[in-house]
Amino acid sequence: MSQSFDASQSLTALDQANTIIAVIEMSKAKWLVAALVPGFKRQPLKKLDADAPALLKLLQRWRDEAGRAGHPIKRIAVAYEAAGDGFWLARWLRGRTIEAYTIHPASVAVSREHRRAKTDRLDTELLMRAFVGWLRGEKRHCTMAAIPTMEEEDARRPSRERERLVGEQTRLVNRIKAILARFGIRHLRLSLRQAADRLEAIRTAEGTALPHNTRAELHRFLERLSLVRQQIRAIEQERERKLAAAPATENDRHPMVRLIARIIGIGVETADMLVHEILSRGLRDRRAVARYAGLTGSPDESGQRRREKGLARAGNARVRRGMIQLAWRFLSFQKDSNLAQWFQARTSDGRKTTRKTMIVALARKLLIALWRLVTTGEVPHGVVLRAA
Repeated sequence: MSQSFDASQSLTALDQANTIIAVIEMSKAKWLVAALVPGFKRQPLKKLDADAPALLKLLQRWRDEAGRAGHPIKRIAVAYEAAGDGFWLARWLRGRTIEAYTIHPASVAVSREHRRAKTDRLDTELLMRAFVGWLRGEKRHCTMAAIPTMEEEDARRPSRERERLVGEQTRLVNRIKAILARFGIRHLRLSLRQAADRLEAIRTAEGTALPHNTRAELHRFLERLSLVRQQIRAIEQERERKLAAAPATENDRHPMVRLIARIIGIGVETADMLVHEILSRGLRDRRAVARYAGLTGSPDESGQRRREKGLARAGNARVRRGMIQLAWRFLSFQKDSNLAQWFQARTSDGRKTTRKTMIVALARKLLIALWRLVTTGEVPHGVVLRAA
């Protein structure tokens, strides 16, 4: 990532007498801005239209008023919750010499009362309390999200779009099969290019042709399925073209993708997803890698109670889902590796519950091994690579 900072605490000393601290509660139409401004007796609270220039004008006005009150402002720090608006506002503010941060919403502590008041004003108070604690260097007061550059965000789009298209393809295929099954038809191969032409000659279990409306509906489904498959192929071909054309020094992610794809059992799609979603983020250690993927446990301990509630499921769901699928595949393609033998030794009792639990542990170990491979060049012991 382009930013290098500790997400759990600020590493810059806070001089509150010369700093404007602002938080934003954002919605699609309106922004509610709360601030701590030196020289102001009351905490200002201002509602704006969802407009970045208006926000900048408000911050500049507060800066001028604080200067007239005898507090020359040297620093403006703004934070808001990471949500649907993404990171564009933080990048826009940073381009205008204003510190901008995005807070993980789940890291902001809230009251656990069953029924509590919730308004935008109260939400800004919670955000302000969390943000000020973070700026003071109070560890784990809240957690900040790393702000990607526009190029980093754009690099993730093909893999994510392909994932959605594959899901849409599966949905269309299942829908077509369900319609055919109602007429006792189970032998039509949808993978064939002539599947649409065969609808005219196909016969139901009663020996009759498909009804007109059903046949028309199936034609429309097949047209959509063909379009989705064309788009999937276009994404894959473009990715292959970029990997083949880009020199190793132009983009440090391309060599990572090529290196991971050399492992037998890992394809280009999985390698591309892992590199852009986690391995290029510059995480500091193996624990951070496992936490980001949500492959760590969630213990529940209180007094004499000791139990494990399962996966934390925090972080990136795409990485977690992909790594668990890869772990099962890894057992078939890399049987002689130390990781596969470690798994087999701990699941020798043959119980399905043991295998289900240990596959998560294998996924975590495998992800850490891949992280070490792309950062230090250390090849996991016993893993077979394709020829370069």
